[in-house]
Amino acid sequence: ALVVADTWEKAVKAAKLVKAEYVTERFETDFEKLRKYESKLKKISEYKRGETDAYKNADVFVEAEFSTPIETHNPMEMHATIAIWEGDDKLTVYDKSQGPKGTQSQLARCFGLEEKNVRVITEFVGGAFGASLRSWPNVPAAVIAAKKVKRPVKVLLNRRQMFSMVGYRPQAWQKIAIGANKDGKLVGITHHAISNTSRYEDYREGIVNASQFLYDCPNVNTSYKILPLDLNTPTWMRGPGEATGAFALECALDELAYKLNMDPVELRVKNYAELHPVSKLPWSSKFLKECYDAGREKIGWDKRQATPRSLKEDGMLAGYGMGGGVFGAGRGNAAVKAILKRDGSLILQSAVSDMGPGTATTMVKIAETSMQMPASKIRFMLGDTDFPPGPTQGGSTTTSTLGNGVSLVCDALKKHLKELAIANVASFKASTIDDIEIKNEQLFSKKDSTVKISLGELVSLSGKEQVEIIQESGRAAAEAQKYAMNSFSAHFVKVHVDPATGIVKLKEIIATGDGGKIISEKTARSQMIGGAVGGIGMALTEEVLIDHSTGKYINDNLGSYHVPLHTDVPHIDAWFPNKPDPVINATGAKGVGEIALVGFAAAVANAVFNATGKRIYKLPIKPEDLIS
Repeated sequence: ALVVADTWEKAVKAAKLVKAEYVTERFETDFEKLRKYESKLKKISEYKRGETDAYKNADVFVEAEFSTPIETHNPMEMHATIAIWEGDDKLTVYDKSQGPKGTQSQLARCFGLEEKNVRVITEFVGGAFGASLRSWPNVPAAVIAAKKVKRPVKVLLNRRQMFSMVGYRPQAWQKIAIGANKDGKLVGITHHAISNTSRYEDYREGIVNASQFLYDCPNVNTSYKILPLDLNTPTWMRGPGEATGAFALECALDELAYKLNMDPVELRVKNYAELHPVSKLPWSSKFLKECYDAGREKIGWDKRQATPRSLKEDGMLAGYGMGGGVFGAGRGNAAVKAILKRDGSLILQSAVSDMGPGTATTMVKIAETSMQMPASKIRFMLGDTDFPPGPTQGGSTTTSTLGNGVSLVCDALKKHLKELAIANVASFKASTIDDIEIKNEQLFSKKDSTVKISLGELVSLSGKEQVEIIQESGRAAAEAQKYAMNSFSAHFVKVHVDPATGIVKLKEIIATGDGGKIISEKTARSQMIGGAVGGIGMALTEEVLIDHSTGKYINDNLGSYHVPLHTDVPHIDAWFPNKPDPVINATGAKGVGEIALVGFAAAVANAVFNATGKRIYKLPIKPEDLIS
């Protein structure tokens, strides 16, 4: 139900006057209880390579069960939608969306409109972390209300609704077993997982996928099932699936390393996969060993004690831990328009949104390099479906996809400008395209540097107000199908644990990531820092609590759902190999948004074990777990 008023206060008061009558039905929300009933589970996937449960034949093996709670995205900026009808068949919507084109398509289908008559503007999204990857009920509700009252309508969710209406990271249970020979070579990995979904929609994610291919192991078997509950539908949350699965995989590997009396990093290096173990394809690029080396050096790994609970600093138990991460490095479709104006300024346009990673900054830097012109003369416009179609911002693909589009449209623009010069400028008449160079806002003849013209003058001579080029960047070419494409990370942390209270304090974080060519170092570093902060929350503070007698959320507010505070976040150093991927796209960039979080919670849990000798299998790690 939606109450519409001319002020927020009136709408809130009126909504409180609405009375609802319910027909009570039996409901189920208790994941831990219900996951044990096989009849209630839906089988999603099974995978087998080599022998099932081969870990049992190994010299040394570990078996463990891990659990992670529901987590919610909780960006500072809550979801909001403004809907404006122009007549009966034209709609403009301002929305918090990570995918303007996706929202446009959904609204067109929902309301029977031509897609060209639906405009979605989402220039500034604010934080989202995956919560805005799809349109939630507030979007069509605003559209319906605006149609009814024949006025623009704004719907703003409150904080409690952010828990129940826009998705979350699903609760998960995992059982993992890993075995190795005495020299540390892996023999077998078995990984089973169950996560919750809603009663009305099957949401699934790749919790067990990394266990299939991150390490070189001849025998791997995995299974994944979902449990429908009477809760709202989960959705993608930063590092979806992989972040949950890496907690179990990387903690189990750490436990195995202790049993083998082996350095946890050396165990990973021993089982480094040079080829993708599932597809048998070579990676387009992989510099994970460089990440291991840099992380060890920067965190001071040599100070780590092999025996847990043996290092003390300032009366605190000190420990070091690490965890690895992986995520797909795909590339999708995007189109970019380049507009060169008479004043020599360049405008780039694409219907992509930006929820904080600095997309516009990165695209300007790509254009700056390609066009050899100052960034101050380049502007990137985004967040409007009137622009050429851009990708949804999610899955660590935006820079790879859109950056490739920017690179291609700049190449096309340069070619067109050279053709214009040959056609319109007398001194270039005898030149070929290969004879002309573009840099410093001018076209030069390579044969005679005195033959030149500024970009603005060329536009004027062509008789146009501006020169426009649209270029589409397709998916990776057939050649790319011969490679496996992934980004990788290795997180290193140092913790202090108070032996009296069990309070964990992070002292230092080194986040390393193989994201290919780093286009914008400042914004890429911010991505890694943001992922680490989210990882602190995952490891130590975040947990949704449900009253299973009523099915209601207990802590659906920022007073009792704890996200990391400034005082919880230590110095974070981000490091990248910064080596371009030669296959994935023209820029050589892979994604870093997901790997910034994947594996981080395990690094914290492993550091806590190194400090205390207590292995924690359930997140978040609580002080009472460490002093009981």
